[in-house]
Formats: sequence, structure tokens, C-alpha cells
Amino acid sequence: MRVLNGKLTALTLALTMAIGGMARVKAEGAAGDTASAGTPITFEEAVRIALKQNITLAQAQNAAATDAATVRGAKLSFLPNLQLSTSGSQTYGRNFSETTGDVLSRNNQSVNAGISSSVTLFNGLQNIATLHEAEKNQDAGQLDLTRAKQTAVFTVASNYLSIITAQEQLKVQQENLASLEAQEDQIKKMVDAGARAISDLYSQQASTAAAKLAVVNAQHDLELGKVDLIQTLRLDPKVTYDFIAPAVNDSAATQYNLDSLTARAYAQRADLAAEAARVDASAQGVKAANAGYWPTVSLSAGYNSAYTSATDLSFLNQFDQQRGGSISIGVSIPIFDRGQTSVEAQKAKIQEDNAKLALDAQKQEVALEVKRAYLNFQSAGEQLSAAQAQLTASDLAVKTSQQRYQAGAGTLVELAQAQAAQVQAASAVVSARYGLVFQQALMSYYTGELDPAHVVLNG
Repeated sequence: MRVLNGKLTALTLALTMAIGGMARVKAEGAAGDTASAGTPITFEEAVRIALKQNITLAQAQNAAATDAATVRGAKLSFLPNLQLSTSGSQTYGRNFSETTGDVLSRNNQSVNAGISSSVTLFNGLQNIATLHEAEKNQDAGQLDLTRAKQTAVFTVASNYLSIITAQEQLKVQQENLASLEAQEDQIKKMVDAGARAISDLYSQQASTAAAKLAVVNAQHDLELGKVDLIQTLRLDPKVTYDFIAPAVNDSAATQYNLDSLTARAYAQRADLAAEAARVDASAQGVKAANAGYWPTVSLSAGYNSAYTSATDLSFLNQFDQQRGGSISIGVSIPIFDRGQTSVEAQKAKIQEDNAKLALDAQKQEVALEVKRAYLNFQSAGEQLSAAQAQLTASDLAVKTSQQRYQAGAGTLVELAQAQAAQVQAASAVVSARYGLVFQQALMSYYTGELDPAHVVLNG
């Protein structure tokens, strides 16, 4: 058996601390991007598949690529353009010759060709503001992509932990069923020997049947959890997958400070930084809109020549003799543009105000998410302690009830009640244990420390 320690840099605060020393179960094949039937998938492999195939992440990558193209276009706008133009014409008609007095037919061809270029020297710094706006939007897009990756990994972790919880709940119900079946056999022997009434056997059979139903329901919950993860990973739904459960170390307690968590989230949350970048981008948009009040200065240059068949000179000679060029500087001063510049400036200012409001709202949302995660983590730890104490007490109660029943001092009802409490306590421990793991995963996600780009596998 190989030991696999999967560490996500920021997930160390959550999954790696609560899921200490992930043990990789021996598999008969390596899981690929679209795993084949019967191939197990570990948590690390699930993360890798999600980062490659998640639709939301792919859309964020496309948005980031679009932002990069916009920046490139803004940079190219500083360069001069270059145009090559040519035209040809055919003229028909008649001319009167003053020398001979004859009417002559006219059938001439002409060709004009030229090259021209222009560049904007000054437009109120609009091109510079537009470039800065595009760069800030690109920064925001990259931060959105980072958050999308974190969300993809967190979704996988959430689905994965749900599957593991369901697997453990199934084990609890299966162990309870096995215990009740064994107890049913003992009671049957006692009834056959005349030591117990037949009603005890009927009651036990009813309890066993209820346990079988609980196993079926637990198995159903497990399969639904797998469906959710298959959907997240975009795997083939017709294939059966075996998601490997890592070992859980619930003794590794983590202590958090709310103020420290909030400060870390403010400093590291990619979505919060993205909103701040959009505020900067909208400020540049205001500058670009106000540039419409300034004059525009441009430099233009051209060079051309022409040919006509009306003369006897050759094509090359005419192009050589008629060539010429020009250089000009143009200044355009806005006087009245029907208020378009004012309207665009007002719209840009409103957009900036909306960006600031979005930033404030996101900052509050980050603080609330962190506080909610902190409170849930504290509660999860207390729930685990209480569930473990309940399980210890219920184990002793079942042991005592069994001894009393076998000795004839207790009733089957008392034993059944003790066993039901034991199953409930065991189920509560499973839920609390993985709930604590889940809350730790939440913590690294909500503080923005989750870094899915570094997965280290130590053999």
C-alpha cells in the first residue's frame, strides 16, 4: 500500500489538518480525466479533474482571455495605422480636336495608388485612460479566475466529504444490522429453549427489518452523494466510480481567532481584490469619458502617384513623374457635441459609484462569511465532543442492557431502546466528525487561503 499525502497549500488549515495523513487505498488502475469503470478516484485526483473540466472554471478562463485581448487592443491603439489604397477607372466619350476640327473618340484608362498613415498625438489622454481601465479589468478577471479555481476545489471537497460521511453512516447502519441479526439468532435459540416468549422474537425481527431499511436508505444517500460529485467533475454518469475515503484524524484541533480570520480574509480573498480592481477600472473609465472635452491632435502622412492612358508616356514613367506626398497635422476642438460627452461622463461616474457599492457589499459579505464559518466551527467542535460522550454512554448502556436481558432481569424493550440510542449516537459522531472537517475546509475557503495550484504527492 502506498501512502499518499495530498497537501493543498492553504487547504492545510482545513482538510490536511483534519484529514491527517491521507491513506491511499490500493487501486487496480489509475484514474484518468474520464475514469474507466471500476477505477477508484482519490481526493487529489478529483481536484485535478475538476480544475480541468469544471464548466464555471472554463468560463472564467475564457473571460480572462477576453480581458487580455482587450488590453492588447488598447496598447495597439497607440500605434499609427497604415493603409494602401488603389483605384482604376475607364472613361468613355468624344473630344473635339481644335487642330483638325475633327470629333475624336475618347477611351482612356487611369490608375491611382497611394499609401497613407495617421497617428493620434493627443486626445485628452483618453487612450491612456482606456489602457489603464483595460489593465484593471484584466486584473479583476485574473482574480475572478483564482476564486473560480478555489470554488471548484471547495465544491469537490464539499461533495467528497458528503460521500465520506455517507459511507461512514452506511457502515454504522450495516454494523447495527449485523448486531441485530446476531441478537435475533440468540433470541430465537432462547425462544426455542422456552427461556423467552415468542413475542420477543417478533419484536426483534421487527427491529432487524427496520435496520435493513436504514441500510437501504444509507446506501441511497451514498449514491446520491456520488451523483453530485460526478456532476461536479463532469464524469460519465454511466460509469460506476469508487471514491477513496481518506483517514480522518479528529484529534488535531485547530484554534481560530475571529479578528485574525477577518483580517486574513480582507488581505487574501481574491473576489474582494477583484471588486477593488473594478473600482480602479471604473475610475479610469471616468477619465476616459472626460477626455471628450479636450481637443484631439493627429498627424497624417500620405504618398501617391497616378497613371492615365491619355498620354503617350509609359506606365512607369508616369508613376515616376506624378508621385508626391504630404504631411499634415490636424487639430479637432470640440465645441458642441449635443451633450454626448457630458452624458458619457455622467454614466461613467455612476458606474464608478456602483463599483464602490459592490466593493462595500463584498467586504461585508466576506466578514459575515468568515464569522459564520467561525461560529459553525466552534459549534462543530462542541457537537463532536458531545456526540463522543453520548456514544461512550450508549455503549455502556447497551452492554448493561444485554447482560440484564440475558440474566432475565431486563426486558427486550429496554435493550432495544439502548441499542437505538447507540445507533443514534454513532451516527451523531460520524456527522459531527466530518462536520468539523467540513468547517475547517470552509475556513480556508472563506479566508481566501485555499491554493489548488500546488498538490504535493509524497510516496
